Amino acid sequence: MPQQQRLAEVFVELADTLVVDFDLIEFLHRLAERCVELLNVEAAGILLTDQADELQVIAASTEQTRLLELFQLQARQGPCLDCFATGRPVRVADLAAEASRWPLFSAAALDAGYGGVVALPMRMRERIIGAMNLFTAPSTVLAVDEATTVQSLGQAMADVATIGILGERAAREHQLLSQQLQIALNSRVIIEQAKGMLAERHQTSLDQAFAALRAQARDTNRKLADLALAVIDDDPAVMDFLHPPNDPGRRADHG
Repeated sequence: MPQQQRLAEVFVELADTLVVDFDLIEFLHRLAERCVELLNVEAAGILLTDQADELQVIAASTEQTRLLELFQLQARQGPCLDCFATGRPVRVADLAAEASRWPLFSAAALDAGYGGVVALPMRMRERIIGAMNLFTAPSTVLAVDEATTVQSLGQAMADVATIGILGERAAREHQLLSQQLQIALNSRVIIEQAKGMLAERHQTSLDQAFAALRAQARDTNRKLADLALAVIDDDPAVMDFLHPPNDPGRRADHG
């Protein structure tokens, strides 16, 4: 298959995140594998931020790369950290020649069999969610134009993946918000029903019935909708306690 056609297929694959069974970890492992497949690199590692805005290793093309990425985080030095901090790509063709830049990381990378690295931000506009490392073997010396191609194509793949991740996250959050809203609406219907039943039973206003319902929910540490449902189900244990404020039948310890 021609390289351009395969590249087009991969971009479509990386953009397709709005699916029901989307798996972020599998998606990022696939991204790492596609980088190794299509770019002239030996390995790839991907780090994303957690809720505390700290980088975490999420995917790598090999176990050796995963361990190197973990070491980078533990040592608090390396191209991925610099890339994430600045939001700009970091490219080092020869780690041995620039070992002083990240002494601990460079030594570990060389021991792992990697001679060069390109770190790319995973970002959309001003939002940076992580970084991707592309490693080359010591025997692979990329010409300037080839290194530029690796960087530009790698960045394009990282950008598409980032847009896909953020799009999927936004869709999921929107769906969650819609579900929460629907639950709230359903709960409101139940509460209105319970208010009506209490008001009719105790010959009080709807406001008094609602005040009694809220007071009982607070006293028993129950959700308002759960208590309202018990009222609708005519639960005797609940009905014994639920008397509107100022109702002579209301227990003194709840008055």
